[in-house]
Amino acid sequence: MASAGKVGRNDPCPCGSGKKYKQCCEQKAHALSPMAWIAIVGVAVAALAAIILSFTTTTELTNITCPPGQMWSVEHGHCH
Repeated sequence: MASAGKVGRNDPCPCGSGKKYKQCCEQKAHALSPMAWIAIVGVAVAALAAIILSFTTTTELTNITCPPGQMWSVEHGHCH
């Protein structure tokens, strides 16, 4: 039997279920809280969004037809 105050894994669970501690409340003691899960999911979603946005780029319009005597200005986004 474990010392007073500490429950061993194979001791009866102190909640009174009749199961061994390792099969009952030990799993609950190591579980993450709902707020921790929300934080983990939030960080994962933000990281995924950052990864997706890092692959998106603006595409230059290369098939623009300007009037005769003018050229497309990439800097200004119109014909000069």
